[in-house]
Amino acid sequence: MKIKDLFIDYFVSKGHKQIPSAPLVPENDPSVLFNTAGMQPLIPYLMGEEHPYGKRLCDYQKCVRLTDLDEIGDKTHHTFFEMLGNWSLGDYFKQESIGYSFEFLTKVLEIPVERLAITVYEGDTQIPRDEVSAEAWINLGIPKERIAYLGREDNFWIPGDAGPCGGDTEIFYWRSEDEVPKAFDPNDERWVEIWNNVFMEYYQDHEGNVTELKQKNVDTGMGLERICAVLEGVDDNYLTSIWQRMREKLESISGKSYQGNEEAMRIVLDHVRTSVFIAADPAHIRPSNTDQGYILRRLIRRAIRYARVLEMDLHSNFLEDLACIVIDEYKKYYHELEENQAFVIDCLKQEQIKFSRTLEKGLKVFEKVSQKTNFIDGETAFHLYDTFGFPIELTKEEAELRNMQVDEEGFKVKFSEHQEKSRTASKGKFKGGLSGNSEMETRYHTATHLLNAALKQVIGPEVHQLGSNITEERLRFDFPCDHKLTEEEKNAVEALVNEWIKEELPVTKETMSKESALQSGAECMFVDKYPDEVTVYSIGNVSKELCGGPHVKNTKELGHFKIKKEESSSAGVRRIKAVLE
Repeated sequence: MKIKDLFIDYFVSKGHKQIPSAPLVPENDPSVLFNTAGMQPLIPYLMGEEHPYGKRLCDYQKCVRLTDLDEIGDKTHHTFFEMLGNWSLGDYFKQESIGYSFEFLTKVLEIPVERLAITVYEGDTQIPRDEVSAEAWINLGIPKERIAYLGREDNFWIPGDAGPCGGDTEIFYWRSEDEVPKAFDPNDERWVEIWNNVFMEYYQDHEGNVTELKQKNVDTGMGLERICAVLEGVDDNYLTSIWQRMREKLESISGKSYQGNEEAMRIVLDHVRTSVFIAADPAHIRPSNTDQGYILRRLIRRAIRYARVLEMDLHSNFLEDLACIVIDEYKKYYHELEENQAFVIDCLKQEQIKFSRTLEKGLKVFEKVSQKTNFIDGETAFHLYDTFGFPIELTKEEAELRNMQVDEEGFKVKFSEHQEKSRTASKGKFKGGLSGNSEMETRYHTATHLLNAALKQVIGPEVHQLGSNITEERLRFDFPCDHKLTEEEKNAVEALVNEWIKEELPVTKETMSKESALQSGAECMFVDKYPDEVTVYSIGNVSKELCGGPHVKNTKELGHFKIKKEESSSAGVRRIKAVLE
């Protein structure tokens, strides 16, 4: 039985309810482009909202993280990964959580106790040392010498500068053939972290003041790829059974062995898998130059560049061949992969064609430069990278063929400047955590429901939400539409929303079965992501949607609604940006 199934079966036997994996593209979370952790879709419930499935939850969650993009190519990093998690929302706490983790690892997965070590929070001037967790581990058979107390940098969790927070306890595994040392040294890289249990028992405000929370939560996360490598006895995640079919197919297509070509093959494998999951998401992301579409384009093109390093035919169907394996391997757990297979393959094919042309254009630019000089300066090298997707290695190869020199140091300077700009621009979008859901964002969340309802009346009942993004300053809403909205249509939508705001409509919340909700006419963005018991928000008789919140109590709280921009998002999809004044 697969690890995911074992994990879910175990926690269900302990009174947890399995919740569906949320889509990769989050609904109304301005802090990230993608869901980056299993806890992220549960933010409202960790903040105190009642979950329709109760207080004990578990799942496996699709995640995409881009902060480690430059690390892809090593043994352990991935852009897409699966996170196994279990939660207590004000129910059990440290001792029970630690007991569950210990039992699952040692009894279900049969990991020897002597290969485990633990870190706990050492405490500070406001929060005491976590002796409760340490004692729980000792009582389960972990020797004192295998428990290390670490500070905020290692064993404390808080979403940004303020919010629910607390120490965590992390579980490490001795991944080495060397004899297991009696004492645990957290700096010894042969110890690898496999599970993290976060105990949210405090609240820290923006001034740094710490108070105890009324609802104390447990949030755990275990990376599937890493635990699989541990169980299969390999120190390279890409040598696990997770990647076997894809890896062997890539070896077959390229005519090269994984051994000796690890970096290029890891990048191709990782980026194709991530691209498939992003394109298959119900938000229908296509490669573009903005937001999630930009990331998808970047991943596909980077996969193609490294396929070129492997001397593969860039006009062949290698992307489709690898994508079909991903879909077949994961469709049991994520049905959208099979349902959206044609869309996924089309995205990959079209981007492959476009990028092949771009590469050809880049080579022509290279030819022009080579006719004028035998030296590629840093700025030109970066222009080839940034505009035409030439990695510095490709520029060096082409230069060598023409007996030219490349200013690598100058390229590195330009590249570093580019990275710093990207980090600054993306800081908000990749921070993650519980820092959202402010009063303004709550108002925009409710306004999004009204906008959806107004578009249905003005454009047609086929309109529905394909994606949205909310910040403190505005809302953004994507919907299917085959034409640019006329001024009359935009004015009509605005007028409807503002009319409903003036009517002071009540916003009500109900919990019911998903089947009953759908039969009652409630709309939802992604049906499969919702559990059997759902929360339904109604705004008067105007709007009724499945949603996790948060919302205002009455539309009179919203203010004046104004559409600032209406534009194309992708083929057949329009995008509205609006503000509340």
